[in-house]
Amino acid sequence: MIRTMARLRARPGCEPAVASAWRTARAGIGELPGSLRRDLLVDATEPRSFVVVTEWTDEAALHDYEQGPVAARFAEAVRPLCEPPAAGDRRVMRDAPGGGSTVFVDVELTVPAARRAEFDHGYPQVLARMTGVPGYLREDLLREPDSDTFHIFAEWTGAAEFHRWIANPAHAREEAGPIAPFLLRIRRRLFHEGAAPAGRANSDRGRTPGKESDVHTTTDVLIVGAGPTGLTAAIELARRGIDCRLVEQRATPPAHADKAIGVHCRTMELWEEQGVVRDAMDAGIWLTGNMVFVNGHETHRMSWELPELPYAHLGLPQYETERILTERLATLGVRPRRGAALTAFTQDDDGVTAILDTPAGTETVRAKYLLGCDGAHSTVRELLGLTFTGGLGRFPQLFMLGDVDVDWDMPDGHLLRFMHETDGRMDGMLVCVPLRGEARYRIATLAPPRFFAQTGGQDAPPGFSEELAEPTLDDVQAAIDRLAPPGTRASNLRWSSVFRISHGIVDRYRDGRVFVAGDAAHLHPPAGGQGMNTGIQDAWNLAWKVALAVRGKAAPGLLDSYETERRPEGEEIVGRAVRMAFTDELDREDLKRQFLQEMSMLLSYADSPLVGETVTDPDALRAGPRPGDRAPDVGGLHRRGVGHPLRLRDLTRGTRHTLLVYADGSADDAAVAAVEKTCADLRSLAAGELDAYLLLGPDAPEPRLLAPPVLRDAAGEFRARYGVTGTALYLIRPDGHVGFRSQPIDADGLRKNLHLVFGGAR
Repeated sequence: MIRTMARLRARPGCEPAVASAWRTARAGIGELPGSLRRDLLVDATEPRSFVVVTEWTDEAALHDYEQGPVAARFAEAVRPLCEPPAAGDRRVMRDAPGGGSTVFVDVELTVPAARRAEFDHGYPQVLARMTGVPGYLREDLLREPDSDTFHIFAEWTGAAEFHRWIANPAHAREEAGPIAPFLLRIRRRLFHEGAAPAGRANSDRGRTPGKESDVHTTTDVLIVGAGPTGLTAAIELARRGIDCRLVEQRATPPAHADKAIGVHCRTMELWEEQGVVRDAMDAGIWLTGNMVFVNGHETHRMSWELPELPYAHLGLPQYETERILTERLATLGVRPRRGAALTAFTQDDDGVTAILDTPAGTETVRAKYLLGCDGAHSTVRELLGLTFTGGLGRFPQLFMLGDVDVDWDMPDGHLLRFMHETDGRMDGMLVCVPLRGEARYRIATLAPPRFFAQTGGQDAPPGFSEELAEPTLDDVQAAIDRLAPPGTRASNLRWSSVFRISHGIVDRYRDGRVFVAGDAAHLHPPAGGQGMNTGIQDAWNLAWKVALAVRGKAAPGLLDSYETERRPEGEEIVGRAVRMAFTDELDREDLKRQFLQEMSMLLSYADSPLVGETVTDPDALRAGPRPGDRAPDVGGLHRRGVGHPLRLRDLTRGTRHTLLVYADGSADDAAVAAVEKTCADLRSLAAGELDAYLLLGPDAPEPRLLAPPVLRDAAGEFRARYGVTGTALYLIRPDGHVGFRSQPIDADGLRKNLHLVFGGAR
């Protein structure tokens, strides 16, 4: 896509005539092939200045317009009405890198007329603060005529500077604070400086005649589904400056907790990275352990408060999860568009064209990629024709859920499982998960027989069944009377529902430029919130790769690694959840390891083609995380000028790869001296998407290096946890997993690994 912006300065009193000439030209532009947008904006600080904005599918479409009669007639009409153009009045930009390094950011926001004075007071303060931001050049404040819609159109020296600024969640408070209330519902688009269109000899290159002439909206990535998976993907893309649209068929957010309520320890780590972990902790409760009872006898209990965990297991209803993620996404300039349902899409070599059914009518969206995060009844999955490997399985039983208060003598914060077995076979189960509030629990149990009878003995619809009546408090109490300790009473039924468990995994996670994630890709029993947390992990893995692809920095095979890495994990989780659904415990011999596995703390992409290592000694790095493993956090790092110890997470936090080079007192001086040039070369190979640090052991002399930054592993925590001696390196991916490691330093091996991600982009 290519955009032009041309400034017209009307002569005094000629403003209405310029606007009239534009209305005539706009109608003609709309009929031209490849026209995506045509708007006339007014400079909010200079009322006689107009900015003509046009967007086109490609260079050829723009060339045909500018050399055609519509543009000629408009130019002839406004020539006597406007002052002569000045240098820089016309800009050409593209939605992909190319041409110059300058980038332009178009932020669309609403300023209600009743609050215009508040905005007018705060905006000059923002301008003054922005002048001190590295990489920021200038901006214009534009307004759509007769509208409350404004555009802040800013120019930056380069994409890296802008992405570095926008990735800091505190920037809204630091620079944009005076107008922060107006930035909760915005749309942001990023453009790259481009040259004027080439001559007609090249005008047909890459063009698809007529294909996009009716496109209403363009974006980098269209995300379908605003549940936790889609929201996570949108946050990660927006953090990286990628323009994305998030659409959701449901007109309103969910109002009660009929879905996941368990947030895994690893998800909490991701939420720290995204800046929402405090909000989650404030809204949830800690799940501190579990207890299992079989036929009234306690078979085991386990504390989940393990000292090595960065965060414990949190209880948080999914509607709260969605609220928190939606609010975080709003700070990045993206809001879900509700009531918009995907009905069809096609894809070609350059992108995806999607059709949406909205309250305002049919809308066409053109995107580079489409992410299907639309849940168990995924339209994206259906339109792609994906099938479940081995078929979609369904448990024959019907289950019911309820939100009740329970009066009993049980330890706080514990997930409780009560099971009944006859002749070794489970014929009754009751799961109680604590919720925020005194004595409040989510209960899950088998539905009374009358519900199955209502289905006529046939399969009930998968998922939650609106066709069936809601269970009553008496139904809940009957299950409690049979399975819970004697004397237990339930009260205050807030809501209830009946559901059926389906399970399966699709045959592939990717089809061209379209991906599926979360419940759109895998379904499994709701054991421990596996579905939601696995979906969040899917999006976490996929988004950084798609962002690199959008920005033209990804190696050809990078996007294939999403399925390579995530589908085996999906298979393992589906299988484990099905096996555990009707047993008291899968492995009583190693409950701790099983819990850590459930919490995704042992997740590894060891079999991924993107990860690797070079070790000269078979025992080298044996004590450290393997390639593909989650990179554990450590503390005790000291940096000159910082009055407190740092965590490793302080270095790896962000949107780029992180290279950690280690050297202790036994390291060769020449090897340490070469680190500066090596890191500079590697940053170039990674197109700037790499941060590097030198970590020194307690006994290592400090070298005289300008770069990379140096920190000291003062207490040897990094050395012990990562198993390093002499010289070594670890490459940490943006998703927090080890991409490459070596001992001693193997710069050539690391270059080959980075080539798998970036393809040698510079």
